[in-house]
Amino acid sequence: MTTTLTAKEPRRTGRSLRPKAARAGGTLHAGPLAYAVLILFSLGSLFPLVWTAIAASRDNNRLAQTPPPFWFGSNLAHNLNVAWNDANLGKAFLNTTFVAGTSAVTIVFLSTIAGFAFAKLRFRGRGALMLIVIGTMMVPPQLSIIPLYMMVAKLDWTDQLQAVILPSLVSAFGVFFMRQYLMQALPDELIEAARVDGASSWRVVWHIVFPAARPAMAVLGMLMFVQAWNDFLWPFLVLTQNGNPTVQVAVSALGRGYTPDQSLIMAGALLGTLPLLLVFAVFGKQIVGGIMQGAVKG
Repeated sequence: MTTTLTAKEPRRTGRSLRPKAARAGGTLHAGPLAYAVLILFSLGSLFPLVWTAIAASRDNNRLAQTPPPFWFGSNLAHNLNVAWNDANLGKAFLNTTFVAGTSAVTIVFLSTIAGFAFAKLRFRGRGALMLIVIGTMMVPPQLSIIPLYMMVAKLDWTDQLQAVILPSLVSAFGVFFMRQYLMQALPDELIEAARVDGASSWRVVWHIVFPAARPAMAVLGMLMFVQAWNDFLWPFLVLTQNGNPTVQVAVSALGRGYTPDQSLIMAGALLGTLPLLLVFAVFGKQIVGGIMQGAVKG
């Protein structure tokens, strides 16, 4: 005896056995194993920061003992105060904020314009120039330190902030990053429509390119700000601790001496890290949203 399928009795296939959320494009919930892995990696990521705070709350003698301390002590406020005054961190914070902010804003502005040119404009030698830009990313920055220092010395810029700012106003990574983003996020038809309406190149950049590239600009600005804030080698060579130090140069001064006080070094490192944590806590949602929006557009 044979049976026939009617419209009221659809055929049962393997596809119907999938979860309802997956069939409808809904949200899939993580299982206990995923949460356990995420918690484990989160604790591992937070451990260096927590250990820095623990070490900053102890004295140098306790840190030299075995086993080391794994909980906070009572010297945190004292060590932070001593580190702040001895390392001249007040001036260092102002200098670093100015240097990192100027570098980040300039890099984002120039990289967006250059990325738009490489992504959407047609000109002779575009591919060769882009290869040169990418090639500069493969050169170790240590190779340019000696000629760059000789140039700064001839200009008499030693221990001046422009010696740190000017070499960091352009980033090959920023140009490549913005080019890759704008190739996907900015339709050619939008630019052609603006051209038909009589918009100049600068008007296209200001009213079309910048709004379209805003998520990527936020991400690039955050990355460049963190990079400039954490830069140590070049500022250490051209700046002094008693002149115009950045945060990293000021903190390095805490380690000088015959027997460096590790608790003070940790206190200075903790103070130097707190502004970055504050920036990410305030703008973290916008930064992650920009990364996700760029990933969807790409």
